[in-house]
Amino acid sequence: MASTRSLTLIQRFLGTNIVLQIVVGIVSGIALAVFLPTAASSVEILGELFVKSLKAIAPLLVFVLVTASIANHKKNQQTHIKPVLVLYLAGTFLAAISAVLFSFAFPSTLSLVTSDVSQSAPEGVGEVLHTLLFNMVDNPINALVSGNYIGILTWAVGLGFGLRHSSEATKAVLHNMAESVTFVVQFVIRLAPLGIFGLVANTVASTGFGALLGYSHLLMVLIGVMLFIALVTNPLLVYLTIRRNPYPLVFRCLKESGITAFFTRSSAANIPVNMALCERLKLDEDTYSVSIPLGATINMGGAAITITVLTLATVHTLNIPVDISTAILLSVIAAVSACGSSGVAGGSLLLIPLACSLFNIPNDVAMQVVAVGFILGVLQDSAETALNSSTDVLFTAAACHRGETKLR
Repeated sequence: MASTRSLTLIQRFLGTNIVLQIVVGIVSGIALAVFLPTAASSVEILGELFVKSLKAIAPLLVFVLVTASIANHKKNQQTHIKPVLVLYLAGTFLAAISAVLFSFAFPSTLSLVTSDVSQSAPEGVGEVLHTLLFNMVDNPINALVSGNYIGILTWAVGLGFGLRHSSEATKAVLHNMAESVTFVVQFVIRLAPLGIFGLVANTVASTGFGALLGYSHLLMVLIGVMLFIALVTNPLLVYLTIRRNPYPLVFRCLKESGITAFFTRSSAANIPVNMALCERLKLDEDTYSVSIPLGATINMGGAAITITVLTLATVHTLNIPVDISTAILLSVIAAVSACGSSGVAGGSLLLIPLACSLFNIPNDVAMQVVAVGFILGVLQDSAETALNSSTDVLFTAAACHRGETKLR
C-alpha cells in the first residue's frame, strides 16, 4: 500500500511542470550540501552526465535542424529571415555597447595573480576574423566533435542548399531525422532536475555560498546589463520593427522560453521549446524553422555582455588605461566573437582570452578570469542563456509580425 502511494506521488511529480521539478532539484541539492556535505560529491556524477549529454547532442541538433529546414524549404515561399538576421546582429551589438557603458559606470575588479602586463592599445581584429573564417571551413566531423558551431552552421547551410534539389523521399528522411534528434533533446531536458540536483549539491558543498558573495558586485553588473537588454533595448528594437506595444510579446517570450533556458543553460538544447512557442504564436513555420536554430548559434547578446564585462573588469584590475573608443572596439570584437560562441553552457567564457589578448593580457591571467566566470556561472550563465534563447523567439516573432503587417 505504501509502495503504491509512493509510486503515485512520483508519477504526479513527473507529470508536473519541468520548471517546478527543477526548483525541487535546486532546493534538494542545497539541502544535501548543507546537511550531508560528504554525500554531495557522490551525486556529482548526475550533473556531469547531464552537462555531457547536452554538449554531445547540441552540435548534432543544430546541424540536422538547419540542414533539414533549408532542404525542405519550398521555393518561392515568402519568409522573413532577412529582418530576423538584422535584429539578431543589431541586438548583439547593442548588448555589447550597453555592457561597455555599464562597465564604465560601475567598474569592477577581480582577485587575480598577476605579473607585469604590457599596457598597450588593443590589436588583433584581423586575427579574430582569421579565426572565424577558418572555423567556417573546419572539417565538418571535427566541427561536430569539438562543438565548433560556426563550422557546423556553415556546413549545414551548404548541405541544406545542396539537398534542396534532392527527391521528396530524401527530404522526408531529413525531416524525420530532425524530429528524432529533437525527441532525444527533449528526453535529455526531462532529466534536467536530476542533473541540476547533482550540480547544485556539488557546487555548494565544494565552494559554499561565499564564492558568489565575493563577486557580488561583478555579478550584479552582469545581471543588470542583461535585464537592461531584455526590458529596454530589445523591446525598443521590437517596437521599431512592429510599431506597437512590444511588452506583451517580450514577457511571454521571457516566461515560456527564458525560464526553461535559465535552468537548462543551453540555447541549442532549448531549440525544441522555442519551436513549440513559435507554433503557439502562429508564426510562419518556414521562417522559424530556420531562424530558431540559427539564433542558437549567432544571436549571442548575452555572450557579448559576458565577454565585454569580464574583460573590462580585468582591464580595470590591472590598471590598464582604456578610453571609450578602445572599449567600443572591444564591444565590436565581442559581438563578432559571440556569434561563434558555443550554444551550450559556459560557451562564451572560453572566448574571454580572445578579448583579453586585445590588451596584451597574458593567457594565464585570462584563464583566471575564465575561472571567475565559472564561479559566477551558476547565475551568470543561466541569465545569459535565458536572454539569448528568449530573444531568438522575440526577434523571430517581430519579423513575422512586421511581414504580416506589410502584406495587409
